[in-house]
Amino acid sequence: MNSLSPITLHAPFSTRYGRVSVKASIAVEQPTKLALIKIGTRGSPLALAQAYETRDKLIASHSELAEEGAIQIVIIKTTGDKILSQPLADIGGKGLFTKEIDEALLNGEIDIAVHSMKDVPTYLPDKTILPCNLPREDVRDAFISLSAASLADLPAGSVIGTASLRRKSQILHRYPSLNVQDNFRGNVQTRLKKLNEGVVKATLLALAGLKRLNMTENVTSTLSIEEMLPAVAQGAIGIACRSDDDKMAEYIASLNHEETRLAVVCERAFLLTLDGSCRTPIAGYASRNEDGNCLFRGLVASPDGTRVLETSRVGPYAVEDMIEMGKDAGKELLSRAGPNFFSS
Repeated sequence: MNSLSPITLHAPFSTRYGRVSVKASIAVEQPTKLALIKIGTRGSPLALAQAYETRDKLIASHSELAEEGAIQIVIIKTTGDKILSQPLADIGGKGLFTKEIDEALLNGEIDIAVHSMKDVPTYLPDKTILPCNLPREDVRDAFISLSAASLADLPAGSVIGTASLRRKSQILHRYPSLNVQDNFRGNVQTRLKKLNEGVVKATLLALAGLKRLNMTENVTSTLSIEEMLPAVAQGAIGIACRSDDDKMAEYIASLNHEETRLAVVCERAFLLTLDGSCRTPIAGYASRNEDGNCLFRGLVASPDGTRVLETSRVGPYAVEDMIEMGKDAGKELLSRAGPNFFSS
């Protein structure tokens, strides 16, 4: 049987998972091949690298998926991809990078959705589950500059570009003489191009993304956790499916990295308690300490960086304990911050 099916025009680039192609679809008549799994993703090079990592892990774990065409990657443009002229905080709302992908999942246009976990709202859409996190990549932030070795080396007044209020507030707290612009939007390649063109003197990017794109040669220095606490779920990939799709749930559950999943659950419990969004500078990181317990560190900041409140918790590396740690840390910071803290 023949039908109108998409054919892919490739603009290839390399990641550590091999060559990745950015797709543009046009309708042509060709034999229909039914994919066993349709993976939904954003179209940025990093999102595609994460989708291809998911594909490769599925193929490695399930031989029936190794046949050509068994897994199809479907690119979906999200609100966050479409609106690049405004800071994320000004666009407002949650799910800026996930809403359209979730809709495609619920409509049956895709079978699983691959997300950067730091983009996923604390409430999942009805009839979806997220039972899988892949092994977490390095959670730290990378400092990138053509003229300075670190934030401390930048002259007063230097312009730093970021799209993150979390990064902006922590930078300004330590270096109030710097000029931090918070509308430095675009994918990794776009931001590095702007840096090279002199639009800004420096930028910060998640080290995880640079590693997944094989672009760590651009890193000037890496900020420690103490210098820059990461975003909740930074470096973690999440895979969602419909709650009534047992087959897909079985496929993706086989890829789950439980230590990562528990850390993400802890951090997201903290975020949920604070009701955090892109408008709120919040950071949180759960890790296993040398005793095998969970060490959680949380932070909230005023947008201008004048006030930063931090807390930490230590407890068993087990799901109920870690959820409680995240919630308790969030309640403490809410109480200490007071009602007008985030408007300063």
